[in-house]
Amino acid sequence: MNERWFGKGIGILVSMLLSCSSFQAQKMEIDDSFVLELGLPNGFSNAPFRNIMQGLVYVSPMYQYTLKSGISLGAGLHYSYFNINQFRINQKIYGGMHNGSAFGKIGFEKFWTPSFATDFSVKIGAVQSAFFTDTLKSQGITYRSTMSTYIEPNLGLCLASDVNASFRLTIGYAFYGFGFNPSYLGLNSSLGYSAADLKKTASFLIVGFGYSRYFNGKKSSNTGWDEE
Repeated sequence: MNERWFGKGIGILVSMLLSCSSFQAQKMEIDDSFVLELGLPNGFSNAPFRNIMQGLVYVSPMYQYTLKSGISLGAGLHYSYFNINQFRINQKIYGGMHNGSAFGKIGFEKFWTPSFATDFSVKIGAVQSAFFTDTLKSQGITYRSTMSTYIEPNLGLCLASDVNASFRLTIGYAFYGFGFNPSYLGLNSSLGYSAADLKKTASFLIVGFGYSRYFNGKKSSNTGWDEE
């Protein structure tokens, strides 16, 4: 299922980038902008997190301001959801992990040509992770949660689609500052994972795409984007 979603997402992204590549414009002027990122998360590092939890969605809206030097500062929100992979647990259990975060970010954004830019940044904040499973519910527990730090280096490869908009391919690697343990799901067993495995920080790779809207005061050259 993830592979099909990922393949369709990449296909849509390639189509958007190809359409953007035909855009010829004056040098993009960037200052403040709204950015929306959407991707597919895949667990790494912590073995039980990587094997048991299956990433389904990652979404991150944010606002950022870029100085003339290229240094950018911003803030935003982040949400991700991981479902329990039924094929990796030897018992029936249903549910998943919801994660919500608020963060600040610092980075470097620059248009190297009139249509191509890179946006490298690091997001730093706090994340609240909530686990909902039928096993927890049967134990009289509505959900189990944990608060931890959130750090994510992120790279955006951007192609301008107009004088005030661009699409991007995003690659990020997020760290949630806690060691994932099957007990969060309501299980009474470590499922054979070692103490060293359980202590490793939960982390995941994100590959996806995004959209940027630049508030540079320029009118769109496309009729559908004209501003008053």
